[in-house]
Amino acid sequence: MSRSIAITAAETACALGDTLDASLATWQAGRSGLSQQEGLLAGRIADRSVLKGRRYGAASNLGVQVARRAVARAGWSEAETRNAWLFAASSRGNAGELLGSHAWRRPSRRFSASNTLHSEIAAAISIELGIRGPWQMISNGCSAGLDALGFAWMALQAGLTQRALVVAVDLPLYPELLRDFQDTRLLSTSGRNDPLSPHTSGFHPGEAGVALTLELGGQGPVVKRYAANSDAYDSLVIPEDGAPLAELLAGFEKPALLCPHATGTANHAQAEMNALRSTYPQAPPLLLLKPFTGHTLGASGLLDIALISEALRCRAMPGNLSGLTCPDSLCLDLPPKPQSVLKIASGMGGHNAAVLLTHE
Repeated sequence: MSRSIAITAAETACALGDTLDASLATWQAGRSGLSQQEGLLAGRIADRSVLKGRRYGAASNLGVQVARRAVARAGWSEAETRNAWLFAASSRGNAGELLGSHAWRRPSRRFSASNTLHSEIAAAISIELGIRGPWQMISNGCSAGLDALGFAWMALQAGLTQRALVVAVDLPLYPELLRDFQDTRLLSTSGRNDPLSPHTSGFHPGEAGVALTLELGGQGPVVKRYAANSDAYDSLVIPEDGAPLAELLAGFEKPALLCPHATGTANHAQAEMNALRSTYPQAPPLLLLKPFTGHTLGASGLLDIALISEALRCRAMPGNLSGLTCPDSLCLDLPPKPQSVLKIASGMGGHNAAVLLTHE
């Protein structure tokens, strides 16, 4: 028997704004959060104080901040927070600490070992919020945040818990990481912020922290379904025909609106659009959020879900950034009040995830 599981609150910090409300306002105004610094067009968090602290790494500090605000918005009591399950996600974890960055953070050497662990993000949130339910740390590349939401949804569907906190964080703007992306030919070389254009040359990285509360029988946008599969194809690229992703999408009902992963890499632009064309005789309108936020890697799927769920809650879906390229047979004109939205995420190595949200 299917259980009704709702997103009851969310919080974000990203290039669009330091809070979810600020981010939604920037999106509604049709403004991108990306900015140019030192020759790199990227999405940066303006308030750097959310990254600072002596005990934890920068990504962990950000996770604690957004998690605390989401729980406060949900109105959870101390007992409800204590018993919640926690699912956290990141593709790069506290990479800045591993690379020797963040000298400005004034870290304590006593915590040097924990600061280099991905799992510190989940542990820090559990400690600081007093969560005694089990926590899990997921690192499935760029699909990590969406998978974390899916795993939380499955735990609630199974009746293992009444509520879950889902958090995703990524801070990829370090020279060493950017060089790796550049060497792998994933980073944009043209500066063109138009992910479905035939002239796109790669993605624009972005920072983000996002948290949301998921409750059995709660009030808010409903998570109707989660599913995932793998390409079993290559460690970097995905099949150009998009067949494995199309197979995954075929298991979902057709949504009123679809938010693709849309990284901006040439391979992904072709493969993901081929998957949509083969799945739908007439594809739903597409919402492209990375032109607003940058590609926030493991946080990207959950960040998009947080923005979309708040738009569904407000019953006003902002549109796409103006001037974006739309491939033939596809549409970027969004319905203002969609009843359902399907979000897709794909991780490097060939892992696909999708979540269907509805407004009921």
